[in-house]
Amino acid sequence: MRGGNRAQPALSCPGFPNGPRLPPSLMLRFAAVLLLPGVLLAQRAEPVRYEIAFPNAAHHEAEVRVEFRGVPAGTLALRMSRTSPGRYALHEFAKNVYGVHAEDERGRALPVARATPHQWNVTSTGGTVRVRYVLFGDRVDGTYAGISEQHAHLNAPATFLWARGFEQRPARVTFRPRPGWRIATQLAPTDDSLTFTAPHLQYLMDSPTMLAPFMARAFTVGEGARAAEIRLALHHLGTEAEADSFAVRIRRIVSEAEGVWGELPVFDYGRYTFLAAYLPWASGDGMEHRNSTSLTSASTLEARGNALLGTVAHEFFHAWNVERLRPRSLDPFDFNDANPSTELWFAEGFTSYYGGLLMARAGFQAPGAFIRSVGDNAGNVLAAPGRRWASAADMSLQAALVDAAVSVDPHNRANTFVSYYSWGAAIALGLDLALRARHDTLSLDTYMRALWSEYGRPQVNFAPTRPYRLDDLRRVLGRIAGDTAWANGFFSRFVTGRDLPDFAALAAPAGVVVRRARPGAAWIGGAQYANAGGRVAVASPVLQGTPLYDAGVEAGDRIAQFDALPIARASQLDSILAARRPGDRVPLVVLGRGGARQVVVTLAEDPRIEFVAGEDAGQPPTPAQRAFRLRWLASTRND
Repeated sequence: MRGGNRAQPALSCPGFPNGPRLPPSLMLRFAAVLLLPGVLLAQRAEPVRYEIAFPNAAHHEAEVRVEFRGVPAGTLALRMSRTSPGRYALHEFAKNVYGVHAEDERGRALPVARATPHQWNVTSTGGTVRVRYVLFGDRVDGTYAGISEQHAHLNAPATFLWARGFEQRPARVTFRPRPGWRIATQLAPTDDSLTFTAPHLQYLMDSPTMLAPFMARAFTVGEGARAAEIRLALHHLGTEAEADSFAVRIRRIVSEAEGVWGELPVFDYGRYTFLAAYLPWASGDGMEHRNSTSLTSASTLEARGNALLGTVAHEFFHAWNVERLRPRSLDPFDFNDANPSTELWFAEGFTSYYGGLLMARAGFQAPGAFIRSVGDNAGNVLAAPGRRWASAADMSLQAALVDAAVSVDPHNRANTFVSYYSWGAAIALGLDLALRARHDTLSLDTYMRALWSEYGRPQVNFAPTRPYRLDDLRRVLGRIAGDTAWANGFFSRFVTGRDLPDFAALAAPAGVVVRRARPGAAWIGGAQYANAGGRVAVASPVLQGTPLYDAGVEAGDRIAQFDALPIARASQLDSILAARRPGDRVPLVVLGRGGARQVVVTLAEDPRIEFVAGEDAGQPPTPAQRAFRLRWLASTRND
C-alpha cells in the first residue's frame, strides 16, 4: 500500500462491540468540527430519540417510536423521505407507513392529520411529542426496508420519519433486535450496545443498518489519522470459510482503491462497514454511504463470488467519489424531492470504470477479460441511438426518470436514453488512455487525486467543505494536463457534447485491437425475440437506425415469414441471416396491430465492435505497448 500503510490479515470476530463513543485516537479529529458554532448548538440540543422493534417480523412489520423534545407550541410537521442518498428518483417511502399516533409527555393523545401523502401534522402545546407508527418492509436491498423473522435490512429514509425544524438535531437510535440478531451500522456507537447516534439528519438518513445473525470479519488499514477498521457483516447461507475468503478479497480491493487515490479517506468514528445480505429473498443491489455500503443479492459467494466482489469494488470506490468528492447538486441531499445533477456521468460512470479496473489490478479479472469488458461497454455506448438526443451531462439530469422510477405508460427510452453509468465509464476509459498517451506520468489516477486534494479531502461536519461543479472538473483536467484548451475541447466534445473518443487510436498504445466483432455478418438490428404461437415476436424496443426500424417493424410485431420462409422459432432467424450478406434486401411478412403486412428489410453489416488484447488477435504487443499496458493495469499495492 501507499505511504507504508499495510492491511492486517482478516480476523474472525464474534460481533461488532460498540466500545466508547469515539476511539481516543479520533477525539482530536472531531474537536474542530464540534467547535463550529452551528454544530455546537446542534450538539447541545436535545436529540431526537428513535426506538425500533420487530414484534411482528413474520408479517414484515416493525414498530417505530420517536420522541421529540423542546417542541414549540403549534404544528409539528412529520415527514417521510421521498428519496434516499444514492438514489436519484422518488420512491415515496410514506406508502409503507401507517398507524401514526402521537401523544405528549403525559401520555395524552395529540391530534394527527395527514396533510400530504408524505406528511403528518401533529398539533401540540409544546414540550415533548412522542410518535409511534408501523413500518412495513419486504424488500432487502439498498433502497427500501426488508423485515422478516430472519433479517432486517433498513435503509434509514425508508424507515425513520423526521420533523421539520429538527434537521440539525442529533439523533439517538435504539434497536430492539430479535433473539440471535446482531447490529451492524455506520451510526456512532455508545456505551449501550443497542443504542447508536448520528450528529444530524443528513448523517442519520445516510446510515443503513442490518440486524441479523451475521458472520463478522474485520481488518485494519492505514496509520495515524487515517487508521480505520474495515468491517464485514455478512448474512448468507454459506460457510465460515467463504466469509474468511471474501474478507481477504475485500482487503485487496480496499488496498487497490487506496492506491488510486493515494490515501484512505478519514472514516468517521474510525470504521467502514460492508453490510452484505446474500440471501435467496434479497434483491440485487449495491448502495454507497459515507462510512458503509449496502450489498444485497440472491446469489451466493460460491456461485458468483467474483460478481459480488465487483459490486464491493464499485461501492467502496464511492467512499471517495460521491461521498466525499461530492457534486454541489447533491450536497446537501434533499429528502423531499428528486436531486437533479449533471455530474452523474462522473460520480457513477467513472466509479463504474474503476470498479472493473480495481478488480483487474487486484488480480480478480484477467487483463484480457477486463479489456473485453470495457470494450463491450464502449461499443454499446457507440451504438446507442440515445446519443443523437442528449449529452452525457444531459443524460445525468434524467436520472430521476430512470433510477428505479416507476410509471405505467410506455416510453421510448431505448432510443432516447443512454445510461450515465455506461456513458461515464466510456468517457473514463477514453480519458485514462488519452492522459497516459500525453505523458507516462499522467493517468486518470492523477486526475482523481487532483480532484480529491482540492474538493474531497477537506471535510467539515461530515460533508465536503467545497462540493464541486461541472466546470471545476473541466478546470482541474486542464491544470493536470498542462493544456486548458485540450481539456476544454475534451469536455465540449465528450461531456457536454455527444461525441465519443477515438477508442481505436487511444487503445493502440496498450496493444489493444479495436475491431468489428462480426465483420461481414448480415444484421437486422439488436432486438430481442420470443417464440409466440408459431410466430416470432419482437420482444424489445426496435432501435433507431437499425434495418428493422427503417422497415417499420415495431416491438410487439410478430414475424410470420422471413425471406419467404415460414418462421416459427427465433433460432431460425440466425440461420437465415448466416446465409445472407450486408446490403441484401429481404422480404418479411409481419403481423401487427393493423393485421398482416409485407415489408422489405435491407440488411446491414453488424456494427458491434470489440476490444481484444493484441496477443489474442494475432498481433503480439511490442515492448512499449506492454509497458503502457502494465502501467494501466498493474497493481498499485506495495504489500
